[in-house]
Amino acid sequence: MAIMESGDLRFFEAVARHGAMTRAAEELHTVQSNVTARIRALEQAVGASLFERHSVGVTLTDAGRRLLPYAQRVSRLLEEAKRAVQDDGTPRGRLIIGSLETTAAMRLAPLLTGYAKAYPQVELAIHPGTTCELIAAVKQGSVDGAFVCGPVLDPELDQRPMFQEELSVLASMAVHSLDHLIGAGNIRLAVLRAGCSYRQRLEELLARRGIPAPRLMEFGTLETILACVAAGLGITLLPRRILSSSQFSDSVAVFGLPPSEAQVETVFVSRRDATPSSALTAFLALAEQAFRPGMEASEGTVLNGSLLRQVGKTVLAHQNI
Repeated sequence: MAIMESGDLRFFEAVARHGAMTRAAEELHTVQSNVTARIRALEQAVGASLFERHSVGVTLTDAGRRLLPYAQRVSRLLEEAKRAVQDDGTPRGRLIIGSLETTAAMRLAPLLTGYAKAYPQVELAIHPGTTCELIAAVKQGSVDGAFVCGPVLDPELDQRPMFQEELSVLASMAVHSLDHLIGAGNIRLAVLRAGCSYRQRLEELLARRGIPAPRLMEFGTLETILACVAAGLGITLLPRRILSSSQFSDSVAVFGLPPSEAQVETVFVSRRDATPSSALTAFLALAEQAFRPGMEASEGTVLNGSLLRQVGKTVLAHQNI
């Protein structure tokens, strides 16, 4: 009986992702005949056909679709094992942090600048997205962790509270009363794509006030949303402080909400079954310090390099106990 090899699963995952043997071979730095042979060996091992071959590439069979999550998990575990062996306690290597666009715009710049100076051996990258997109990315392992709207109730994820945001409804200066606007009906929302937690909260807020299905205008950036709001094309829901650094601060009306609707907590999520790298551990220690009450970077406090390094040494010493 043929034995399933982890290397064959890596070839399988690459072919499934690219939909073609040739492109998978290019990524794996081998020849197509080798990829074909490895896929056939895997099919013999599992006793099922994994791909349907056609003139322009391949598509997964039902059996292939069932195998794919396991292949992805094995590939991720092998990569994590390699990183764990190479991790000697010094933050280095690639660190990918997911973030809401509002968090990246308002909160992260001083933290990232200080971290990059303190740990120059870390290749730090920020991956923006909506809460739903980022949670999926964390679970898939394409990012090491992410700042998202909480709470996150998922048994696969750990969450760390970071800071609170106050949400407000934003409209054009021509709107003098939110109640009047709602009463007039015909409301249009200027929002990010589906999966944005602020968009979901705004839809729920309006539904509680008798407007269950407002018209939606989806945009790709916060600046575009604010421009449309200022022009009177729609309303939106965002953290109040987003206007403090925006060119639209004097052309957008801000409407407060009751605390039960205005307060939202941003949390940092990471996979529960993954051992955090030294780079991620140091990042989290610095983030928790930066967002501690009275120390938030958005209030003008930038952590200096010596303090950053001292925190990092404390973290690493704790890891080596």
